Amino acid sequence: MKAGLLRIFAILGKETLQLRRDRLTFGMIVGIPLIQIILFGYAINTDVRHLRAAVADQAHTQLSRRLIEDVQASQVLDIVTSANTGEELKELLDSGKIHVGLLIPPDYERRMMQPDRPAVQLLVDGTDPVILSTARGLATMPRTGPHGREQTAGIFEFRNYYNPERRSSVFVVPALAGVILTMTMVLFTAVAIVRERERGNLELLINTPVRSGELMVGKVLPYILIGLIQVSLILILGHLLFNVPVNGDLLDVYLAALAFITANLMLGLVISTLAKTQFQAMQMTFFFFLPSILLSGFMFPFDGMPKAAQYIAEILPLTHFVRLIRGIVLRGAELGQMMPDLYALFLFAALTLLLAVTRFKKRLG
Repeated sequence: MKAGLLRIFAILGKETLQLRRDRLTFGMIVGIPLIQIILFGYAINTDVRHLRAAVADQAHTQLSRRLIEDVQASQVLDIVTSANTGEELKELLDSGKIHVGLLIPPDYERRMMQPDRPAVQLLVDGTDPVILSTARGLATMPRTGPHGREQTAGIFEFRNYYNPERRSSVFVVPALAGVILTMTMVLFTAVAIVRERERGNLELLINTPVRSGELMVGKVLPYILIGLIQVSLILILGHLLFNVPVNGDLLDVYLAALAFITANLMLGLVISTLAKTQFQAMQMTFFFFLPSILLSGFMFPFDGMPKAAQYIAEILPLTHFVRLIRGIVLRGAELGQMMPDLYALFLFAALTLLLAVTRFKKRLG
């Protein structure tokens, strides 16, 4: 019995020493709980406020200006821009620049004197049920007539765009393509160079005239095709199983997906130059995957996060792809309307490719 305990403690000491030497694993033990606590406790907020909004004030009266001030004072909406017509508000919704449009008609004061009739149209991007629910919270605002008397009828007539049935699958499925691509593309390439090293194949590559950049590109090209196949499967299954529409141009969808796949593959190559084993590569991939899925707007509204979390999210490729895929598939937006997100993906891919090529050395580690 005593001898068995001694052997167990000997193995325990060996494993502890090995964990102390494996700094990456030790960092994951501490880092993952720390990141989860910070993200869920600080960055994730389902009580959404400060939704980006635009106003088309066609009345231009003191009463309409008072309404705009009251809406902003509620902190539900932040008026970030203005428009002249309802069509312009719709274009801003299509491009994803705003979540809510406030249309105040020319006869606003006359409508306010008719308590049984809504006075203002509220155009809402209904793709996210949380945003729709938050915007509907404005229905509780008191309706004050021209003479300062509160009326019982609501001010707003709500118009739910892009998801009139309020189905969560319409919101989730398109962005799910980005989540799946992040998980698979980064992981595939993260283990690529490491696998060559572990199997001894890297030594053969060293003796060839292949340059570092050529080796990197050759490694990722097959996975680009795999990624595009995955996007196709998700769109087809989403339409057949959940009746998710594709309102935009399919070419725009694939161009956005191509940029996103490239960005993820380049990141995977960077990880492959940092990790010494395939297990370490998988650990580092998961370390990146967790904040991506939580901060990108896939699960929680982007506008509900603190500014610091939003700045971090802007660095992540998934944040930009979620905007692109939802914009094209659900809102029917054109890729040209969302070029800043596309440029962000190209910039991320270029910087990570440069870093990967710089770090990679054609020698055994």
